[in-house]
Amino acid sequence: MTNKQTIVSGIQPTGRLHLGNYLGALKNFIKLQNDYQCYFFIADYHSITENYNPKDKPQQILNLAADMLAAGLNPKKCALFVQSDIPAHTELAWIFNCLTPISYLERMTQYKDKAARQKENINVGLFDYPVLQAADILIYHATAVPVGQDQDQHVELTRQVARFFNNRFGQTFTEPKSLHTETPKIMSLADPDKKMSKSLGDNHCLYIDDEPKIIAAKLAKAPTDSGDAKSAGAKNLLTLSKIFSSEKLYNQYLAAAKSGGLRYGDLKKNLAADIAAHFTDYRQAKQTLLKNPDQIRKVLAAGARVASAVAKKTMAEVREKIGISY
Repeated sequence: MTNKQTIVSGIQPTGRLHLGNYLGALKNFIKLQNDYQCYFFIADYHSITENYNPKDKPQQILNLAADMLAAGLNPKKCALFVQSDIPAHTELAWIFNCLTPISYLERMTQYKDKAARQKENINVGLFDYPVLQAADILIYHATAVPVGQDQDQHVELTRQVARFFNNRFGQTFTEPKSLHTETPKIMSLADPDKKMSKSLGDNHCLYIDDEPKIIAAKLAKAPTDSGDAKSAGAKNLLTLSKIFSSEKLYNQYLAAAKSGGLRYGDLKKNLAADIAAHFTDYRQAKQTLLKNPDQIRKVLAAGARVASAVAKKTMAEVREKIGISY
């Protein structure tokens, strides 16, 4: 038994991870695994609410698992598994569907954003995914969910779903709290008025497995200004410099910008080297992992066994309380 609080979070396998994905989720996972009982999963069911090619999905799952392991997730410190390997997630989501008012889902701002991006495929899963997300979290009795403040609405819905169940069938689920993690907003390299996103195209993203030459080439094309760092593009580069470069170098850039003489050529060159260096060990580790996909599958299977034991216990209690255990 452990006295640690429990954290649950997942990442969708929809392609390569960019800096926004890494800084917004994975980097925090690596820190949290040392202090919490962690269940981290590859959210493949969530990923199929969007347009995708089924032939690509298996490799996307393995690639994301390799990303997570290479970046520093330790299977001895956390349970790492694939969502669809635990059928109890979707079973519990259906039960929650029968308790959650439609009006609560209609309020979710991210559904509106996603529906606007895929107008030809506004499916029920896209509308209902916050309920599955609640099941993902509550089935492991999470006490906290690591999120940026823009995700608080989802955690609040999860708390409400737990309340709906507890009020009707008796105390069963913990209402998890938001664990606000530092999530710097990383903007597109090509269009810095927009958030970095794979949907915008490769030239908008710095992927964490990009080779050093590609990183340098992408940063070289990033828009800037005359040297005062007041433009969105310049601010984005300074945000990245604050994260990946030395404090001394970052402060030099700030001072230069204040006088209107920031030399972006130097900034971009140094930043490219710093980002490439930051991910050197990760890139090497990922290449090694992908040469042995069966080893990745073994890690995921072991994580699924840990998660399944907890999920099955939860579902046995839930089934009995709702009256379908006989």
